[in-house]
Amino acid sequence: MARRPNQSGPSDQSGRAGRLRLGVELEQIAEQLSSLARAQDRLHDLYEAVLGRDVDLAVVLQLIVDTAMELVGARFGALGVLDENGEYLERFIPVGLSAQERADLAGVDFPRGRGLLGYLIAHPVPLRVDDISAHPDSAGFPPGHPPMRTLLGAAISTRGKIYGDLYVAERHDGQPFDAHDEALIIALASAAGLAIDDARLYEQTRLDAEHFQRLLLPQLPDLRPFDAAAAYRPASTPSHIGGDWYDALLVPDHACAAVIGDVVGHDLEAAAAMSQIRNMLRALLYDQRTPPSAVLTHLDRALEAITDQPVTTACLARIEPAQQGTWTLRWSTAGHPPPLLITPDHQARYLHADPDLPLGVDTAQPRTDHTHPMPAGSTVIFFTDGLFEHPAHPVETGLDRLAALAAEHAALPLHDLVRALADHHPSDGHDDMAILALRTPRG
Repeated sequence: MARRPNQSGPSDQSGRAGRLRLGVELEQIAEQLSSLARAQDRLHDLYEAVLGRDVDLAVVLQLIVDTAMELVGARFGALGVLDENGEYLERFIPVGLSAQERADLAGVDFPRGRGLLGYLIAHPVPLRVDDISAHPDSAGFPPGHPPMRTLLGAAISTRGKIYGDLYVAERHDGQPFDAHDEALIIALASAAGLAIDDARLYEQTRLDAEHFQRLLLPQLPDLRPFDAAAAYRPASTPSHIGGDWYDALLVPDHACAAVIGDVVGHDLEAAAAMSQIRNMLRALLYDQRTPPSAVLTHLDRALEAITDQPVTTACLARIEPAQQGTWTLRWSTAGHPPPLLITPDHQARYLHADPDLPLGVDTAQPRTDHTHPMPAGSTVIFFTDGLFEHPAHPVETGLDRLAALAAEHAALPLHDLVRALADHHPSDGHDDMAILALRTPRG
């Protein structure tokens, strides 16, 4: 009997099934390629974050966990950092817990490396588990812990040493982790080791540079009869090393000389230039009983002649004896913020004056001096712009807030006043800051 046109035989059905299977396999391959492309993008973002010096180590660790969860579609993720001996988890960064789940675990210590987490520490090879409770090394979960059935983990190593372990748990689709997921996590753990190592080395370099900068700043000498206090705070940006400095000394004519400055630049060269300028200025201050404007002029010309002078702002001042029990503040400003005067009745006001050019711009331009009386028991505060500048506010807003803060704490001992300004400053912390405060005798 002839077969009707709409009828199909076994061979046709087999061919259709084969095409369907091929279509499914091609879709799976396409999804895997898409997943690999996303993984490449996420790893690129990870490297950019670290190499761009925009994040510190804690943020890098968080980014690694976030990336792992996104790559495999996991609900939960964590990164455990081992102690120096590699025996237990010294730090644990969980991600994916809801606010309620975090509240339920509020009184529970983070894992110390027992159960499957301990197994991965003792056996630093990839671990893929479809049923956590059925694994012979499972130790269960503490009260309040969200239920977890599936787990995928891999060790992270830096410089041949196990740094910690990366974990993900519970795919959003409810399926167990597969070999493709395992390959992605292994690749991420390898990349994470490089990123962590780089971030740690950079962090150490930054700390060494910051320590070097602090060593360059002077310990204030005995300035009696004046009271003096100073503070330096580094920028919150990890890659930032600044050129802020301060100095103060008694000079032979019974005046107290004080200076604060800021070398343009945020690197070790700025810090080194700061040290050179400070030392040269100290010599000029001590040897010449001249007004601040003349000293800054000599300094500017000397720096131009013997160094590759960076642009530098500075405020140089002298507190000079006046009539009995009173003093005169004489200062010259090279493009620097004005001094802040706090009167004995705790009123704060800026000593505004037209600033001259910063050092390193034009040595031919004249410099001017300004004077203001300082009653007994008054305070003058010199500071750099990192103390008040904020990108979201005008400069005037930051200065007003700083003056209000100084007035609020004016009754404190001078060291406490300076600490309060450094702790509660109105800036965003993007720049380093220096503060120098001097208080005249109370009579």
